Amino acid sequence: MIQLAMYTYVDVVKWVLIISLIILLLIIGYKKLLKYLGKGVPPKEDYCVLYPLEKDPVEGEIEFYFTSDKKKSFEITILNSKLEQVLQVVSKESCFIGGNIIRYDSSKLSNGQYFYCLKTPNQKTMKKMIVNNG
Repeated sequence: MIQLAMYTYVDVVKWVLIISLIILLLIIGYKKLLKYLGKGVPPKEDYCVLYPLEKDPVEGEIEFYFTSDKKKSFEITILNSKLEQVLQVVSKESCFIGGNIIRYDSSKLSNGQYFYCLKTPNQKTMKKMIVNNG
C-alpha cells in the first residue's frame, strides 16, 4: 500500500469520503433552513414594481412606469419633500398585467424635490424625483 505521511491509501480515501459526506449534509441542512425561513414570505406576484424615471431632473411630460403580475386597483400620487400629498395623478380600479405607463405634465408643478408614490391594496412604494421646468 502507498503510505502518505503515516496514513495508508485506504485511510486517505476514507477521510475524503467522510469529509465529502459532512459537506453534503451541511448543504442539505442549509437548504432546508433557507426553505424554513422563507415560509411566510409573500409571493412576488402580489406586488407591483415601480421603476425610476428615465431622466432626472424631469421636465415636461413624465412617464411613471410600473409592472404588475395581477390586475389590481392602483393610485399614483405626488408628494412634496415633507411627504405630504400634493396631487393625485391617477386612481384606477385595474391596471394591466405587465407594464403600465402613466403620463403626467410636470409643468403643473413648481421646481423642487418631490416623491411619486404607487399605492395598491397591499403595498405603498415611492421614489424621489426632482422637477426642473426651466
